[in-house]
Amino acid sequence: MSDEPLIIGVAGGSGSGKTTVVNKIVQKIGKKNILLVEHDSYYRDLSHIPLSERRKQNFDHPASLETELMIRHIDALRKGYKIDLPVYDFVAHTRAEETIPVSPKKIILIDGILIFSEPDLLELMDIKIFVDTDDDVRLLRRLRRDIQERGRDFDGVLNQYETFVRPMHLEFVEPSKRYADIIIPRGGENRVALEMVIAMINGKLNS
Repeated sequence: MSDEPLIIGVAGGSGSGKTTVVNKIVQKIGKKNILLVEHDSYYRDLSHIPLSERRKQNFDHPASLETELMIRHIDALRKGYKIDLPVYDFVAHTRAEETIPVSPKKIILIDGILIFSEPDLLELMDIKIFVDTDDDVRLLRRLRRDIQERGRDFDGVLNQYETFVRPMHLEFVEPSKRYADIIIPRGGENRVALEMVIAMINGKLNS
């Protein structure tokens, strides 16, 4: 392959199994070959408003993310430069002062719900994968994750889903599926599709 890294985008609705797909790709291809850049790391810092107000924000709208910074970072990595990756606190809804310095690798894997709805980011991707899963399964997974990992309660998660997650999914995420090169139904449970994707990536890595 050329000196430039292979840039792969993995998108899909919240709770689609996108993270499982990403983790399996990293596991099979090898961490030494892949740099994972998550769109979630680029949520805008909300430390200037009270915590009670931060929790009411629409985190599923593209405007909640500093995608312009991510685009600059991916472009820099593509050209061989190091970047300082942001660190986001999902409990406090603030961006940490410290960053993580990272260098480009053979594959840059971009992970995010809304990455296919951003035209300038989309243009940087060589391969676009969409993880497609039924709505009821996605909701259950979102409930489990937000309660266990992000300090939310059941009613709060459900209210957020009805108010923001589902409407934003229908407006931004679902329509962006048409930009995908590959669609993986049933997420990380689809072993056949995953094996095909991993074989393709290995082929491009070794060509």
